[in-house]
Amino acid sequence: MALKDKVIVTCALTGAVTTKKQCEAIPYTALEIAEEARRAWEAGAAVVHIHGREDNGQPSYRKEVFAAYRDEIRKRCPIILNFSTGAVGLPMQERVGHIVECKPEIGALNAGSLTYAKYSQKRKQFVFDFVFGNPFSDITYLLRQMNEVGVRPECELFDTGHVENLEPLIDMGLLKPPCDVNLVMGVLGGMRATPETLSFIVSQLRPGTLWKTTPISHMTWPLTAAALALGGNVRVGLEDNFYLPDRRMVKSNGELVAQATAMARAIGREPASVDEAKKMLGLGAAA
Repeated sequence: MALKDKVIVTCALTGAVTTKKQCEAIPYTALEIAEEARRAWEAGAAVVHIHGREDNGQPSYRKEVFAAYRDEIRKRCPIILNFSTGAVGLPMQERVGHIVECKPEIGALNAGSLTYAKYSQKRKQFVFDFVFGNPFSDITYLLRQMNEVGVRPECELFDTGHVENLEPLIDMGLLKPPCDVNLVMGVLGGMRATPETLSFIVSQLRPGTLWKTTPISHMTWPLTAAALALGGNVRVGLEDNFYLPDRRMVKSNGELVAQATAMARAIGREPASVDEAKKMLGLGAAA
């Protein structure tokens, strides 16, 4: 990837744990999700990454929830759908049904395990602390399910060692290069959100890999700038960050996407359209 390349902007609409108490713009219902997807698309995003929520905001993996998202979004825009599969304490067999049933273009594939935590310096204690387990048995099961229904895996890398986890999956024929890789940066227990870390991990990826950054919280904009300068793709959205660079809380995902696209254009890179992103990702032409 290079500076001359179009940039695929992904928008992570809602996440699994963020709430309206933290930011009123967080969408829960199918109508809210669909309207946020439309706003993201109108601002320049080609892909939306979506976690399931019940109408009260609780995490959900019910197929009916994701089917409603798909149907409502398709009424409004042609944006590429990327559905989450990550969960803690839920067997893989119970969090893949929506992928098989709804067949989004892309499905998130967590590429390794880590200690996932958040620490409060003010309180001198952990806000949360758990093991995010993604053993190869789960990864290979999910990949086989995705391959069977033609869903493209997006490999979620939370730490530098997760790069190596892709190699046996490629050797087994379950992953077919060039891989689509998402570098999740700034989670305590995973890789640090620094330009130096980004430069290093990009150097370890296979040539031709399509990669993007998902920087968490206040590192969103510095790392987005670094990814754009290195020729990568980017992800923004209310799942990861509520604020613009001037620390104003946004009122929609569209504002975050607009900021990312403005940053791309400032260095001469244009956001990829849905058709262009599908071609870059090997998804075929838009319907």
